Amino acid sequence: MSAATFHDLGMPEALNDVVAGLGFTVPTPIQEQAIPVLLSGRDIVGVAQTGTGKTAAFGLPLLAAVDPSLHHVQALVLTPTRELAIQVSEAIASFVPRESRISVLPIYGGASFVPQLRGLERGAQVVVGTPGRVIDMIERKALKMGDMRFVVLDEADEMLRMGFAEDVETILSSTPEDKQVALFSATMPPAIRRVAETHLTKPVEITVSRQSSPIASVEQTYAIVPYRNKAEALARILSTSDVDAAIVFVRTRETAEEVGAALAATGVNAASISGDVAQRDREKIIERLRGGQVDVLVATDVAARGLDVDRIGLVVNFDVPREVETYVHRIGRTGRAGRTGRALTFLTPKEKPRLRTIERVTGSRITEAVIPTRSDVATHRAGAAIGTAETRLAAGRLSALRERLVAHAEATGTDMIDIAAALLAISIGDDGGVAPDELQLADHGSREERFERPERGDRYDSRGGDSRGRERGGRSSGGGENRYRIAVGHRDGVTPQGIVGAITGEGGLRGAEIGKIDIFPTFSIVEIPLGIDAEAERRIGAAKIAGRALRIKADSGPPARSDRDRGPREFSGDRGERSFGGDRGGRSGGYERGGRPERGGERRPSRPRSYSH
Repeated sequence: MSAATFHDLGMPEALNDVVAGLGFTVPTPIQEQAIPVLLSGRDIVGVAQTGTGKTAAFGLPLLAAVDPSLHHVQALVLTPTRELAIQVSEAIASFVPRESRISVLPIYGGASFVPQLRGLERGAQVVVGTPGRVIDMIERKALKMGDMRFVVLDEADEMLRMGFAEDVETILSSTPEDKQVALFSATMPPAIRRVAETHLTKPVEITVSRQSSPIASVEQTYAIVPYRNKAEALARILSTSDVDAAIVFVRTRETAEEVGAALAATGVNAASISGDVAQRDREKIIERLRGGQVDVLVATDVAARGLDVDRIGLVVNFDVPREVETYVHRIGRTGRAGRTGRALTFLTPKEKPRLRTIERVTGSRITEAVIPTRSDVATHRAGAAIGTAETRLAAGRLSALRERLVAHAEATGTDMIDIAAALLAISIGDDGGVAPDELQLADHGSREERFERPERGDRYDSRGGDSRGRERGGRSSGGGENRYRIAVGHRDGVTPQGIVGAITGEGGLRGAEIGKIDIFPTFSIVEIPLGIDAEAERRIGAAKIAGRALRIKADSGPPARSDRDRGPREFSGDRGERSFGGDRGGRSGGYERGGRPERGGERRPSRPRSYSH
């Protein structure tokens, strides 16, 4: 017989209160079956996918087993990846009753040891970590396993597939024999069976199947966006959207804060919440979302649990979910109460295969969205401003202002329409220095104006990833961006700094909007992922470096064989938003035309180079 509520599962009252505060009412099948068994002290082997609610299934009993008065590690959760370690630690931290003050610490590779060591020294009671970093901490004698009461192996099959079998064995062997163990795995191959037989005591086996939710009322779209362009693309989408309110889902607390701040800086009425936000503050923010004081909520999955707001018309997956169930749960936040909703998922070029998995499992058709251009944003804002002006016009009491305007027009000979246009430009933040003087209606079919889907073989930069360069600033064969060809190369003494300076100075772009620059002997290829409009292309094309006009145009194919075969060399450069070197129409910074370096420069190479901006 199904449990009606979490209160029927036998949890301590403090945990029941937390669960109620998070909006949980009815437990999922894995929670219903696993929580009572774990609370009784038994080991379990659970066959369950991520997204079925298994984090709460082991996280709540784990907290019940921890003694808050003892300031040393008493529980350990092993996960295969650092992303999952962060996600699980945030989830468990959100379950901690306020009065218990239990400390949950994520430890994982690819990050500094210092804050993780300090967390252990301060008496963290729960550690969520990847096998490699846990082994490191044990060897440093920073993580002591002698008092371990509760151990969880999350996604055990994935850990073994990734080659962590020996580390898992070492870690489990260093824990007390009387500990409680919960092993969760999507599949149950022989290797997992052997782990269970060796380290678990008469475990109870629990198997649950995937659960899905109807999403027929949600229009689903996607866009291929390199990581470093996501914030800009998101701001453009929200600036041209007519939905009442939106939720933007991100993977980590840090991303929630960064994206929320970035949106607020562009004038979007946004707020962010994560597992670190106190419950009372979370409730206040959600009430503001319901009441219309906040229009965009940036949230982690943990923080958004129990959130039910009817005015949500758009859900954006800023980070593509790891599991299909999470995707379904996220986009189910819109399209409620008989309304239709929209969902947009950002994918980096290498994440494209995940889209097909989501379509296959959900039976949905997900179509490609077009990222609005700068002109689209300006046009939309102008339309909204005119609508506001019409409302103000209906309110009356404008005679004094009208007389002032007429007097100015007569005194200066300025056309009234020109004055109105200038006031409209000011109202939408167009000071004339970035966008064209007049709004240019975009041709959405043109290559320059489209945020195109990357093609195989193009190169891209993607923020994120580990320090070995597989993603952050690294090179990949799986992406592509809007690429432009300019008529200067390193034979002209051109530098990346000069190219960036000319494009940002003439085109009104920020340095962060320019991607990889490939410099060949007689020309260069520049990636501008969000594209440029026709007016910006005209101004950039007329700019000069080393006396030669850039003559920028959309790249129509690979470079000539004589240039291509030499192959670009990579060197590092700034990634900030400033414009580098090179004055408009002058020499590029760092080189003289004959290849002799100016002071502070470097000798021009004979081979082409590739610059990651």
